[in-house]
Amino acid sequence: MNSPLPTTIPDRLPDTQNLGVMLRVLLSTNLLALLVALAATSSFNAGLLRYVDDAALLEPSLLCSMALLSLLRDALLKLDYEWGVAVCISITVLVSLAIRRSLSELYPGGEAVYLRTALTAGVLTWGLLGYFRLRGRALSPLLTEARLQALQARIRPHFLFNSLNAVLSLIRSEPRKAERALEDLADLFRVFMAENRELVPLARELELARQYLGIEALRLGERMTLEWHTERMPGDAMIPPLIMQPLLENAVYHGIEPSIAPGVISVNIFRSREELHIDIRNPYYKEGGRHHAGNKMAMGNIRERLRLHFDAEANLKTTVGNDYYQVHLTLPYRPAKP
Repeated sequence: MNSPLPTTIPDRLPDTQNLGVMLRVLLSTNLLALLVALAATSSFNAGLLRYVDDAALLEPSLLCSMALLSLLRDALLKLDYEWGVAVCISITVLVSLAIRRSLSELYPGGEAVYLRTALTAGVLTWGLLGYFRLRGRALSPLLTEARLQALQARIRPHFLFNSLNAVLSLIRSEPRKAERALEDLADLFRVFMAENRELVPLARELELARQYLGIEALRLGERMTLEWHTERMPGDAMIPPLIMQPLLENAVYHGIEPSIAPGVISVNIFRSREELHIDIRNPYYKEGGRHHAGNKMAMGNIRERLRLHFDAEANLKTTVGNDYYQVHLTLPYRPAKP
C-alpha cells in the first residue's frame, strides 16, 4: 500500500548558483525596469533612454547582489525559510545602498533617494523570492506524487509478478541464486516505498540499476545483453533518486520483451567538464512489437524532477533511430559533500 500523500510542502530558498535561477532574476528584473521606464515617459524612445540611464544603477546592484548571494548559497540554504528570506532581503538592500553611495558623485540625491533605493530593492527581492517559492511548489514532487504513484501502481505488479515467477523457477535448481534475487528485490522495493525527494549518490543509483537488471535477466536470459560503460563515471555525483530505474524499465519493456531475438541495453555514464551525462540505449521496433507505446508518464515525471532540482541546467533528450531508442540525460555535476 502506498503511503498517504503529505499535506504540507516545505519552502526552500532558490539555488542562487543555478544558471536558470540567475537568468530568471536578470530577465525579470530588467523587464520590470523597462516597463517602469516606459510607463513613466510619454514615448517609447524616451522610455528606452530612461531605462538605459536607470540601468547604470540597476545592473551593478543586481550583479553584486547575485554574486554575494551565490557565494553565501550553502549558508543560506541551512537557514529556516523565513530567516533566509530576511537575510536575502537585507543583503540586497545593503548592496543597493552601497552601490548608490559609491556612485553618488555621478547620481547625487538626498535621503529620499536612498529610502526609495532601499524600498525598491527590498520589494523586488521579496517578489522574486515569492515567485521562486510558488514555482518550487508547482514543481514539487509532492504535487506530482499522486501521478507517480499511479504509474508505479501499474509498473510494480508487472515487475513483481515476473520477478517472483523467475525466482520460483530457480528455488530448486539454484537456491543461492534465488536467495540473492529475493534480497535484491527487497532492496528495490524498499527504495520504491521511500519518499525519495533528496539527491542521492550516483554510485547508489547505479547499484540499484544493476540489481533491477539482474532480476530481469533471470527471466529474459540470453535475450538481454547488458553493456556498461562507467569507466568515467563520477560515483560521488548527486542525482535525483529513481531517475535511471524507470528508464531502464522502459528499455526492457519496449526494447527487449517485444522480440524473441537477442537485444542489447547499453548504459553509458560519464562526466564532461562540469556536466554529468547518462545515456541509455535499447532496441527499437517500428512494427511487430507486442507492446504498445508508453504513455510518456515516466518521462514527464523525470523532466519535472530535473526542473525542480536543477532548473535550466538539466535536460532529457530522446532519439529514435532506425533500430534503436536512446535517452540522454544531462545534469550539472554536483559532488557529494563530505
